[in-house]
Amino acid sequence: MTQHSQNNQTIAQQLADKIFARVQQAGAEADLIINEGSSLSLKAQGGQLDEQVVASTFIVGLRVVLGDQVGAASSEASDPDALNFMVDQALANARHSAARPSERISSQSGALTADGLDLDPDDDATVDEKIDFIIDLERQLSARPQIRNVPYNALVDARQRQQILTTGGRHADQRSRQVVAYVYPLAEQGERTAMASSVAYSRLFRDLDGTRLSDRAYADTLALLAGEALKSGRYDVIFSANVQPQLFGAFSLMWSAKAAQDKVNPLRDRLGTQIMDARLNLVDEPLNRLGLGYRLFDDEGSATAAVTLVKQGELMTLAHNSATAAHFGVANTGHAARGAKSPLTVGLHQLQLRAGPDSQATLQQGEYLEITQLDGLHSGTNAISGEFSCGASGYLCHSGERRHAVRGVTVAGNLYQMLQQVVAVGDQSHWNDSRHSCMASVRFADLAIAGS
Repeated sequence: MTQHSQNNQTIAQQLADKIFARVQQAGAEADLIINEGSSLSLKAQGGQLDEQVVASTFIVGLRVVLGDQVGAASSEASDPDALNFMVDQALANARHSAARPSERISSQSGALTADGLDLDPDDDATVDEKIDFIIDLERQLSARPQIRNVPYNALVDARQRQQILTTGGRHADQRSRQVVAYVYPLAEQGERTAMASSVAYSRLFRDLDGTRLSDRAYADTLALLAGEALKSGRYDVIFSANVQPQLFGAFSLMWSAKAAQDKVNPLRDRLGTQIMDARLNLVDEPLNRLGLGYRLFDDEGSATAAVTLVKQGELMTLAHNSATAAHFGVANTGHAARGAKSPLTVGLHQLQLRAGPDSQATLQQGEYLEITQLDGLHSGTNAISGEFSCGASGYLCHSGERRHAVRGVTVAGNLYQMLQQVVAVGDQSHWNDSRHSCMASVRFADLAIAGS
């Protein structure tokens, strides 16, 4: 651990000690989230820098457990008066809350630190180099044929640090860095317009490839400009490496033990049963360092580990925090999710769908629709029933070859049924652009497509 990190940890511990002393005088226990961040955001327009924003954040979130009652409060200041007010507010909120006998502060103690894992690398690139990057990206893309302009573009370099401290003696600490660049060029041909995005994430600015970003955005936008609606019917569908995680994310309720406790998880009574095709194996892997969603600990300070959710189609476990684990009498899986201003729930870290047995040739044989964009996904889904209906764009393909672009169609289905109607599971896994999910491609059978 660096001297700088040690100093920051000491400051955080001193702050926590003062807060916890006041909490314990009231007969309560507590945990504390300290989130710090800094970011540089750049946007270009018309070949010039249009916006440059430097921001920093600091917020402390306190959760207290007083008997069977839980209260929370937060502060964006660290002076004694602000912190004392936060403690008093959290205690008052607890005294006026309903009993939550399963929710307790973790009794785990000791330090967890992700230092030395290169999650927050130093970057020798200058601000001027980053400005030149986004200006050149916007200027070159704007100059290409049929591109009217690039209305949405940005380069964001963000660093974050989270520390979790508890009255039980836990001190967890993780820093991270993400650099993201994106472009959305607008193309026009007569009265037709189209816009497709291209996004790239990395931990270091120098790992971004502006040419690849621009080429992909341009190719996808021109393809979409020429796209047409399909004839309405039923088609096999493969969702792209970016869209498939979005679809699973819209139905993340299915993994939630909190939703099961609230009796709104449709899979709450399906543990130990076959819920998917036997070729599907889903694992949450927070410690996979190839992903940008790496998490050493969850939002209660519990150490994380790989958790198998589905094995050969069978539901093995739900995602638990300490409260849901106590409620159901099972092991905590390290999936606590809580913000400085939000209550305790559960959430996955880095969902992986393992490679399957089917070759690319098998996966892509014959005709199928590759969907590369879904519109209105969250507003068009019912996470309890599994039903969804939303706008879609992509490509009609035959044996791996994109025949023509598709736009202006609606795809509808039921995800829970689709997961049992699988044609093939590819033998290669692919990270999505944000590198928070790595999944094998799945070919789903016979989805309803409404087009022309």
